[in-house]
Amino acid sequence: MLNNIGKTAKITSQILAKLTTDQKNQILEKIAIALKQEKTNILLSNKKDMKLAKINGLNESLQDRLLLTTSRLKNIIDDIICISRLEDPIGQIIDGKQTSDGLTLYRYRTPIGVICVIYESRPNITIDIATLCLKTGNAAILRSGKETDNTNTTIVNIIQKTLKNAKLPSNAIQIIKNYDRELIIKLLKLNKYIDMIIPRGGKELHKICYKESIIPILSGGIGICHIFVDEFVDFNNAIEVIINAKSQRPSACNSLETLLVHKNIASKFLPMLNKRTDKEQIILHASKKALHYLEEGQAKVVELKLENLNNEWLSLDLNIEIVDNIDAAIKHIQIYGSSHSDAILTDSIKQANYFIQCVDSATVYVNASTRFTDGGQFGLGSEVAVSTQKLHARGPVGLNELTTYKWVGYGNYLIRT
Repeated sequence: MLNNIGKTAKITSQILAKLTTDQKNQILEKIAIALKQEKTNILLSNKKDMKLAKINGLNESLQDRLLLTTSRLKNIIDDIICISRLEDPIGQIIDGKQTSDGLTLYRYRTPIGVICVIYESRPNITIDIATLCLKTGNAAILRSGKETDNTNTTIVNIIQKTLKNAKLPSNAIQIIKNYDRELIIKLLKLNKYIDMIIPRGGKELHKICYKESIIPILSGGIGICHIFVDEFVDFNNAIEVIINAKSQRPSACNSLETLLVHKNIASKFLPMLNKRTDKEQIILHASKKALHYLEEGQAKVVELKLENLNNEWLSLDLNIEIVDNIDAAIKHIQIYGSSHSDAILTDSIKQANYFIQCVDSATVYVNASTRFTDGGQFGLGSEVAVSTQKLHARGPVGLNELTTYKWVGYGNYLIRT
């Protein structure tokens, strides 16, 4: 089965690579229209998945990731239109030069080929992958979690039908409906057909991919995000950023997990934070240093367990630690961070620049919520993943990050001497 899927994807990718920008944009617009027309069916399928998720005891953060609402689906469809209007990277000249021998060299952007994405209960990813891959002339193999089976089946059927009606290969987007974990290991060995693997899931999935894959991996999605509150800061504004980063959508990988507070402001800042977080029902997991300043407020406060610093909450839980200075905050992030998104809240340009220089994450913010790490927010239309690695791509993976390049040399019947 997998060999047939891989072989089909490879052949299809060669067809997609020849499509013009107009052809790709037109099919994206048709997919957006088809998804809008089938909105009722998509939401009904999602209700089935949500019902099963509750029966099977799926935790709240995963249920939130699985849930599609009318407004969420509208935003996803709007992203497709946005992608159709973005500049097509394929065929772009990255740079060029002429050698001393008279050879004119250019680097052209080209599709990667076949991209396989392994992910969990997030149906929006299905649409994001499909549309970004089609825009960049890549074929996609999708292997999602069983929790979103009904929703994904409906979505992929709509996309494939739209491709077929447009006389394009319907198997440009293929979905694997076998949810056996052993199948993942087999996928990771399919280097004859698959050019890149993108895992989007928990630590265990990433461990399996790194251990077993003989295909290049673009890793991302694990977000242990931090905010450091410097001693030179506007308290009220800082608290609003923190609330947004934690509660705007706590199940997202760019939500705040650990707050680091400078010791010089802890006695005044933390009681204020306590009052504000109570309104949002945020549970504060405070270190022994921080516990003293949070005990008298209304918010729920529990003692921080060390192992929580290494994990994503993906819920309305927030770790709080007091640090001696900016260097201590940076060291904490280096030890416990996932290189996803980290921020400093400060009125000091010097402190901000120092933080930017020292924190080696895919995205670093000054006086802004970590929730901005998102393809749509970055003007990329949407994203396939948020890469936390250093090679090929970092941060939201949009159109450019789904391309590679080739060198093209022009000569006048030129020979090397």
